[in-house]
Amino acid sequence: MSATSTSPATADDARPFAWFRTLGARGRRAFIGAFGGYGLDSYDFQVLPLGVGAIIAYFHISTGEAGLLTTVTLVVSAIGGAVAGILADRIGRVRTLQLTVATYTVFTVLCGFAPNFETLLVFRALQGLGFGGEWAAGAILVAEYSSARYRGRTVAFVQSAWAVGWGLSVIVYTVVFNVASPDLAWRILFWTGVIPALLVLWVRRYVTDADTATERRERSHDRGSFFAIFRRDLLATTFFASLLATGVQGGYYTLATWLPKFLKDTRGLSVVGTGGYLAFLITGAFVGYVSGGYLTDLLGRKKTFILFSVLSAGLIVAYTGIPHGANGLVLVLGFPLGFSMSAIFSGFGSFLAELYPTAVRGTGQGFTYNFGRAVGAVFPTVVGLLGAGGAMVFGAAGYGIAVLALFGLPETRGRELA
Repeated sequence: MSATSTSPATADDARPFAWFRTLGARGRRAFIGAFGGYGLDSYDFQVLPLGVGAIIAYFHISTGEAGLLTTVTLVVSAIGGAVAGILADRIGRVRTLQLTVATYTVFTVLCGFAPNFETLLVFRALQGLGFGGEWAAGAILVAEYSSARYRGRTVAFVQSAWAVGWGLSVIVYTVVFNVASPDLAWRILFWTGVIPALLVLWVRRYVTDADTATERRERSHDRGSFFAIFRRDLLATTFFASLLATGVQGGYYTLATWLPKFLKDTRGLSVVGTGGYLAFLITGAFVGYVSGGYLTDLLGRKKTFILFSVLSAGLIVAYTGIPHGANGLVLVLGFPLGFSMSAIFSGFGSFLAELYPTAVRGTGQGFTYNFGRAVGAVFPTVVGLLGAGGAMVFGAAGYGIAVLALFGLPETRGRELA
């Protein structure tokens, strides 16, 4: 479709789910597969932050060592993301999606059987291979089915699956930690990570790549070439896109890793209380993902990134600086904090897809997004060493990096994928 279609399509803009109808039957199945994959990716990631307090006590490790569990996951996810991006360009988006979901499923379950900290660290690292690759494959799959007019909001709805998976993990955490001892409960959380195995079977049967993108990809000599994204014409794009992803994800993963422990230890909340506060935060996150998608189509990719970078940095500082005894204010600020820190991710899928040509779209998107994860992964470990309370403000600096990176990137709203 053209980015300048005539009146009938324009009239559809006013309809809230016009983006879904225009995907067609195959595109809708692709959307469901990508949404499920990313939601369960989130679930399998979040069981670690939710169980980290029990893991620290069980293995008698420091908070710095606990932070290393998240850091190694994110660092290895950069490798997984880069490899998955190359595979998406060589063997297709759907086959890569299946492979990545199967990988993070197997190693999440194995984490629950870890006899010691070192084994848990290895399994968690290997889980990162699938965790890093799933998003790139799923986001590109859906982006290539979407029209330029609706691409921002369509891929943002895929991104909103992160909040759904996060919310599901909090519900399971609240139940499991109330019916089982902490020494067993954290293992059960990991074992529930087997759920995505069912999704792999569904995707294998019902989801296919977009025909047009497949034809373009297979005709190109650069298909899946890692070094192609560092050519002179793409080098600046790759550098600044990686820097953007580093800043945003450094800030996000700092909060995601240490917030449950912060609420429990610093704010003095119980397991049920922590779950309740996180529910408020996650609700804001879901609304943020969805709203951010509409804004990125309305305002443009870059303006939306800048808006939510400023809001996220300010809200992190405010949230972690609330005086003791003001837990009501913590609850209230949870919604806008979750909203802003999630809305900023809404534009990533469409923006990165629009920055690269079809033949290296998977490679470029997989590398830049997950390079940001790897470097941003240093943030949770630093915070773990400094203390998970006031030191979480350290994560706010990442959003300043993100704003600087945008000066080196073009606006891509309305750009056709080619």
